[in-house]
Amino acid sequence: MARITLRQLLDHAAEHSYGVPAFNINNMEQALAIAEAADKTDSPVIIQASRGARSYAHDVMLKRMMDAIIEIYPHIPVCIHLDHGNGPATCMTAIQAGFTSVMMDGSLEEDGKTPADWDYNVGVTKTVTDTAHLGGISVEGELGVLGSLETGEGEKEDGHGFDGKLSTEQLLTDPDEAVKFVQETKVDALAIAMGTSHGAYKFTRQPDGDILAMNVIEEIHRRLPSTHLVMHGSSSVPQELQDIINQFGGEMPQTWGVPVEEIQRGIKNGVRKINIDTDNRMAMTGQIRRILQEHPGEFDPRKYLKPAREAMTKLCIERLEQFNTAGQAGKIGRIIPLADMANRYASGELDPKVG
Repeated sequence: MARITLRQLLDHAAEHSYGVPAFNINNMEQALAIAEAADKTDSPVIIQASRGARSYAHDVMLKRMMDAIIEIYPHIPVCIHLDHGNGPATCMTAIQAGFTSVMMDGSLEEDGKTPADWDYNVGVTKTVTDTAHLGGISVEGELGVLGSLETGEGEKEDGHGFDGKLSTEQLLTDPDEAVKFVQETKVDALAIAMGTSHGAYKFTRQPDGDILAMNVIEEIHRRLPSTHLVMHGSSSVPQELQDIINQFGGEMPQTWGVPVEEIQRGIKNGVRKINIDTDNRMAMTGQIRRILQEHPGEFDPRKYLKPAREAMTKLCIERLEQFNTAGQAGKIGRIIPLADMANRYASGELDPKVG
C-alpha cells in the first residue's frame, strides 16, 4: 500500500460511509502507536504534523519516521498530512518532505493569529490548490475561525490560533459562503467552524447545540454533498484520562470535549476527517505520571514511554473502531500514483460538485 493521498482516502471513506481520524505526531512513540493501532484494526490512517511539530522534530526526522512506518506496515494506507499550514511556502516545503496532503489554513493570516478576510483566504488557498494539484497532492482549506462559542476565544495549537475575541458569526462557517469557497478554491476537503477548538479546554459543560453547532455541518453537507468535511479540535477529552492525570499529580481543571456520538453524527453528514491530538497527549501523559509516581527511582525512558505508547495505541484503536475506519484498509485496493491524481485534476474529473 504505502502513501495515499487525502483525496483518494476520503473518496473511499465517503463511498463506504466512514470517517478517518487524523492523529498528530511529534515523536517516534506517537508514530508507532498510531501505526500499531491501524495494523491491529486493518485501518487506513491519516498521520499529520503541524508547523510546531516540524520545528520540534525537523522535517528530516519526520520524513524518516514516516518512511519507517510505511516500511514496517506496508499493507496500511497512510496519508501524510500537514496540519494548519500558514502560507504557500510552508505547504510547498511539506510537499518536498513527502507529505501527500497539505492544509492551507487561510482563515488566519500568515502570522497564524490574525483573522483573515474572504479575499485573502480564497486567494491564498487557491494558490496552494492550483500548485499542489499539478503534482497530484491533496489540499484541505478552512472557512470560519476555529474557537469557542461559549467564550468567543480560541486555544492556540503550537502557536497557531487567533488573539482576542470573535463574534459568533466569525466562529461559524456560513453555508452559502462554503459553497462559493469550495467552487472558487477547488479544495479537496473543507474544515468548518462550528464551536470546536484546540486543546483540552473546549467546553465548560457537556456540549449541546448552543455551543457545538452540528447543524452547521448538516446544512453544509446538504449543499455540498460531495465535499469532504473536516472537524478540527475533535478530541473527546475522556473523563477517565483526566482522572488518571490528576490521580498521579496532575492539576487539570474539569473540562469537556467533543462527544464521540456527535462525531458519529458528523460522519453521517459528510465529515470524513476528524482531527485528534489532545486525547493522545492525555493518554500518554497519564501513564508517564503514573510510572514516575509509582516508581520514583525510575530513570529509563523506555520504562515510562512503553506504557505511554500502549495507552495511546488503545485510544487510537477505540477511535478507529468508533468511526468505522476499522476493516477498511484492505478494501481500498490500488493506491493511485500522484501522476495519475494530477491527470485527474487536470481533466476536471475531481472538480467540486454542488448539490
